[in-house]
Amino acid sequence: MSTESAPTSGTPAPEPAPSADGGPAAPAPQPPMTRNIQEIPVSNRVLREILRGSAVTTVLAILLALIVGGVLIAVTNPDVQTAAGYFFARPTDTLGAAWSAVIGAYSALFNGSIIDFGASDFWSAVKPLGNTIGFAAPLIAAGLGIAVAFRVGLFNIGARGQMLIACAAAALVTFQLNLPALIQIPLTLIVGIAAGALWGGLVGLLKARTGAHEVILTIMLNYVAFYFVTWMVQVPQLLQRPGQIQPITRPTPPSAVLPKLPGLDLIDWGFPIVILATLFVWWLVERSGLGFRMRAVGENPSAARAAGISVPRVYIYAMLFSGGLAGLAGMFQIQSTITSGFDGGIDAGIGFTAITVALLGRSRAWGTFWAGLLFGALKAGSFPMQALQSIPVDIVLVVQSLIVLFIAAPPLIRTIFFLPKDDSERSQRSKARIARRAAKNSDSSDTKAAAA
Repeated sequence: MSTESAPTSGTPAPEPAPSADGGPAAPAPQPPMTRNIQEIPVSNRVLREILRGSAVTTVLAILLALIVGGVLIAVTNPDVQTAAGYFFARPTDTLGAAWSAVIGAYSALFNGSIIDFGASDFWSAVKPLGNTIGFAAPLIAAGLGIAVAFRVGLFNIGARGQMLIACAAAALVTFQLNLPALIQIPLTLIVGIAAGALWGGLVGLLKARTGAHEVILTIMLNYVAFYFVTWMVQVPQLLQRPGQIQPITRPTPPSAVLPKLPGLDLIDWGFPIVILATLFVWWLVERSGLGFRMRAVGENPSAARAAGISVPRVYIYAMLFSGGLAGLAGMFQIQSTITSGFDGGIDAGIGFTAITVALLGRSRAWGTFWAGLLFGALKAGSFPMQALQSIPVDIVLVVQSLIVLFIAAPPLIRTIFFLPKDDSERSQRSKARIARRAAKNSDSSDTKAAAA
C-alpha cells in the first residue's frame, strides 16, 4: 500500500523530472518566496492586536488588577504584618486582618468616588461623584486625542506638551481680556484647542514630510513645551503674575471660568462639553469619510496607499485632531480645575494617564469615555483611601499600571481565566504547527537524500 497522500488542494502537484541516469527523480523546483509589498508595520500590528480585545477581556483585566492591588494592600498593612507573625498559631487572625484591610480600602475608594453612604444629606452623598466627573473630564478629552492617533497607527506621547502649549496660548491671549462670559469662555476654549492642534499638527507634518518617528517627535516636543512654558511664567511681560516673584500666572478671569450646570453645583459645563467631544470623535472615526481613511491607514498604510489614500495627509489630520483634543483637556484644567493660576506642571500627568485611558477604551470613543470615568473615580477615591485607611496613593497608580499590563496582554487574561482562544491565536498556533511539520519533513527528506 502506498503511503503517499494526495495533494490537499484542487491543483495537481507537479511531477518530479526524472534524472539523466535513471536514478531517483529530482524534486520539482519551487517558486521563490516573494516579499509581501503590503507588509503591515510592527506598530500597526501591535495596536491592532491590543485594540481588538473583547469587552470581557477588558472587564477581567480590571478585576485582576483590583485583585492584585488588594494583595498589595494586605501585604503592606501593619495589622496584617503583625498578625502574620503568629500565622501558624492563629491563621484566621491574619486572614481576617487582610480581609478588613482590603474591604476598608476599597470601601473608602467607593465612598470617595461614587456615593458617600455616611453623608447627612443627598447632595453631600453624591459629592464624590461630582469629584469623579471633575477629574475625568480632562482625562476623557486627552484620551480621545490619543485614541484618534491610535486609530491611525500613531503613538501620540505628546499630549502633555499639547496641553501646556494650549494653556499658555489661552492665558496669553484671553487672560488679559475683560469680556462677557458668553464670549470669553468659548474664545478661551477655541484658542486652547487651536494651539494644541497646531502643536500636534507639527508632529504630523514632520512625520509626513520627513518620515521621523512620532514617538521621538512627541517626547522631544514635550520637553520643548515644558521649558518654554516654564520660561514664560517667569517673564512679567508674558505670563508671570504682576507683583509676584514666584513663577505662576495670574488667576483665570471669572468670565472665563466654566460655570456650574443649572441646579447641579457639583458639575460644571466641562462634562457636557466632553460628552459632545466624545460624540464628535465617534462620528469622525466611525461615520465620516475621513474616519474611513484613518481606519484604513491604521490597518495597513501600504494597502491604503495602493487604494489611492494620501497617507501623509491622513497623518497630519489625525495629529491635528489629537492635539486639539489634548488642548481641550488643558482648557478644562485652567477653566475648571485650577483657576488660581498655573505653572509648568498644569498638565498634572494627565497627558500620560490619557494613554492608559485610550488603551483601556480600545481607542473607541465611548470606550475611552467610560475608561476616563473609571480613572477619574480611582483618582477621586485615592485621597479618602489615604486619609481614612492610611494607604498610599501610589497603590492606585499601581492598579492603573496593572490594568494597562493586562489590557496589553489578552492571551494572558484568557489563560488565567481559562477562556477560549480567539481566531487570531488559533490561526497563529495552526501556522506554527504547519511550519514545524514542514521543517520536520524537510529534515527527513534531507536525511534520506544523504543516505541515498
